[in-house]
Amino acid sequence: MSGEVKPVDVHSIKPGRYIVMEGVPCLVKDIKSSAPGKHGHAKFRIEAVGIFDGKKRVEVKSSHTRCEVPVIEKKSAQVLSMTEDKIQVMDMTTYETFELPMPEEEEVKEKVTEGVEVVYWDVMGTKQIKGIK
Repeated sequence: MSGEVKPVDVHSIKPGRYIVMEGVPCLVKDIKSSAPGKHGHAKFRIEAVGIFDGKKRVEVKSSHTRCEVPVIEKKSAQVLSMTEDKIQVMDMTTYETFELPMPEEEEVKEKVTEGVEVVYWDVMGTKQIKGIK
């Protein structure tokens, strides 16, 4: 199921929701619509920030187009071991073990220790720790 996206109409996108821009899952920060012209369609200007890279992206889409929304799976895992930049975890439902990058947020980073249960997101094949359970 990871790597999945759903098509939605552009006019249903709202700030605070997620969208795929340039093949990257992003959080929508702002959306503005313009009135249709004499022979045209209304346009939507979407500003979003990548949820993994933090890069700002802007796209302009016609009102009749469809765009992709990522399917976000929120899962829990237990920390098995840690290094400077990697954390080995075990998924709490499948018991699969894998490595995740060390979270960038300081408040999460300082609470991650061996044996702690963490919440991670699996979005379009990329996994990242988002919090402590």
